[in-house]
Amino acid sequence: MRKDSARDAVVQEARELLVAMEAALLQIEMEGPGKDTINSIFRAAHTIKGSAGLFAFDSIVQFTHLVEHVLDKVRNDELPLNDFLMSLLLECGDYIGELVDAIERREESQEPDLARRQALEAKLDALSRSAEKPVDQAPEAGETPAPAAQPAPIAKSADADPAAVAGDAFSSNPYWHLSLQFSDNVMRDGLDPISFLHYLRTLGRIVAIMPVLGRMPDAADMDPEGCYIGFEICLASDSSKKTLEGVFEFVREDSRIDILPPRSPLPDYAALLARLDAEEAGRLGRMWHQHGALNEADWRGMAAEVTHDAAMASMDVPPSVPVAGDFPFGELRPRGLDDRRAQEQKFIKIEVSKLDQLIDLVGELVIAGAGARLIARRRKDSQFEEATQAIDALMEQIRDAALTLRMVQINEVFQRFPRVVRDFARDMNKEIELVMTGSETELDKSMIERIADPLMHIVRNAIDHGIEPADERVAAGKEPKATLRLNATHESGSVVVEVMDDGRGMDRDRILATAISRGLTTADADLSDADIYRFVFEPGFSTARQVTELSGRGVGMDVVKRNVDALHGEIAIDTERGRGTVVRVRLPLTLAIISGFQVVVGNAVFVIPLDMVVECIDMPAQRHEHNIISVRDEPLPFVHLRELFELPARERGRKSLVIVQYGHQRAGLLVDGLLGECQAVIKPLGRLFGKVKGLSGSTILGDGRVALILDIPHLVQYTQQQEQSNPMAQAERGVASEQ
Repeated sequence: MRKDSARDAVVQEARELLVAMEAALLQIEMEGPGKDTINSIFRAAHTIKGSAGLFAFDSIVQFTHLVEHVLDKVRNDELPLNDFLMSLLLECGDYIGELVDAIERREESQEPDLARRQALEAKLDALSRSAEKPVDQAPEAGETPAPAAQPAPIAKSADADPAAVAGDAFSSNPYWHLSLQFSDNVMRDGLDPISFLHYLRTLGRIVAIMPVLGRMPDAADMDPEGCYIGFEICLASDSSKKTLEGVFEFVREDSRIDILPPRSPLPDYAALLARLDAEEAGRLGRMWHQHGALNEADWRGMAAEVTHDAAMASMDVPPSVPVAGDFPFGELRPRGLDDRRAQEQKFIKIEVSKLDQLIDLVGELVIAGAGARLIARRRKDSQFEEATQAIDALMEQIRDAALTLRMVQINEVFQRFPRVVRDFARDMNKEIELVMTGSETELDKSMIERIADPLMHIVRNAIDHGIEPADERVAAGKEPKATLRLNATHESGSVVVEVMDDGRGMDRDRILATAISRGLTTADADLSDADIYRFVFEPGFSTARQVTELSGRGVGMDVVKRNVDALHGEIAIDTERGRGTVVRVRLPLTLAIISGFQVVVGNAVFVIPLDMVVECIDMPAQRHEHNIISVRDEPLPFVHLRELFELPARERGRKSLVIVQYGHQRAGLLVDGLLGECQAVIKPLGRLFGKVKGLSGSTILGDGRVALILDIPHLVQYTQQQEQSNPMAQAERGVASEQ
């Protein structure tokens, strides 16, 4: 793994942990503090600090250390997790996010916002130094954090014995023993073993280090990227075992990490010695004795017991190990490292660009397969056709599997909103409960990234314009706390995302009056409610009497409409005065490869998304002037594609009607012929066709021709508008429904 890849991994993991940390804090705010939730927040901060420390990102390490210290006091019930501290921790999470962004931009040496950092550090330091001080007040302006203690340097050898250390002798305080044997691939994975030692300095004082070289091969057999060295470390620290284990979280699966707490049972020490060769075991034993890990009685007692076969067995030391020499552990044989199977990985992280490349290749394979199928059909070679059919089936499976790799849960977007709603509600002095359902609904990765901003605008408008203040709600007979719902579901080959509030609803008359004043319509126009509510998506349209920091400047909803249109989606509003509003966004599942249905109109071939096709019927010979036909005694509007796109008519042949459905609306498409199903690789339209209504993309056929993909949502909406604007068509619909 390259250093850049390792950096990217740190950034991605830190962002995931920050999301988890924020979610846990918001859960505490809603449900109250719990020990497990507080511990999860602490672990998130600690892991961020640890991974940043491995790559010497000192700015984020030092700041996160202060956050971790405050969280530790919360865990130990020294600080109450009240409203002030909750807000402070959320702000700290935001700033850690800025530091992570700086790492991604290769600007970790620059402080994103020094004044903000100093203000946050002052509050954290005030809380840490004075747990008895009321924490619902911010520190005084003059307070600044005490300077952080600098970690002690790693002890260096004083003589030839690696167990010897310079400086003062080890104090009487007990210490931890860490036995580290890294995997051969640790450096290939982008991790430097020495970085772990540097990070341990932030948790205490390294008293002694003894390198273990028993796995070192001959120079001729040495891999320059392999790691053969291990370490036996004496560490003076007041950290918990869980904290020390967390340091090695990234390498624990493939490495051997043993941590002995102070004054561990003698068999645990003996088991460590049994793994080493005679010389290294002797040095480690002397290091323990020299620095007080074992007092004289323990040391002599264990020395005597190791010479006894029964005692050796009870200490998990092989009874065949000979003991000789003045030092009782001097001749221990090495014991092989325990075989550790790495935990089976259920998930792997893949760069999005690699998935995009895979989808592109699958698309080219689909096009090539269509060409081979066409050649087989022209040659009328049965064996060739059977082979191409088998390949087609496999390609369809490969296509579905490849597209599945790009599908992610919409929870990736939903998880941003608990914090957003919390902060906006506080700023607006409103009580709002957020309810999210359907967060497991899957959508293409590219769609997820582009739907986040439109949803943010919709939620902001719901909080600002839709939901009333608590006193106004009570006066209207409602609960003081409003409910804002986010819901996602699959429906008719699409994903529907709904933002629902139980607020005041939209004022139809006021919207219409604003539209008339801006010249968007006239007072005598016959408009449906849906047409009137559609005006809110016009650029600069706003009915707000007062501009707020949140919304009301007449920008936002037109951006929502433009972004949804760019995704070939649809947005609709359903509202009731005094009851609330539902904004419904409907999106296609993917923008890459689809199953399509080919039709011919004039001399052109069009593709209809197969999941929107209901059925195909022969068009009756009689003429339908107002584009309404009765299908099973139900009126159905339809559109002549030949007339719509001004294509030449065919002289002969019976026409067909393709019935399509989008959402709850159906319409018919009148075509000249049906060509059957196909796999369509969606290609973007060029500038020439980019603004043509009714087209959403293009694809390449097996014979090399280009076919246009029909925009079914627009065509269905077009048929509805044609019917509503034509009184004769409405009358014919009534006649058709009576037949």
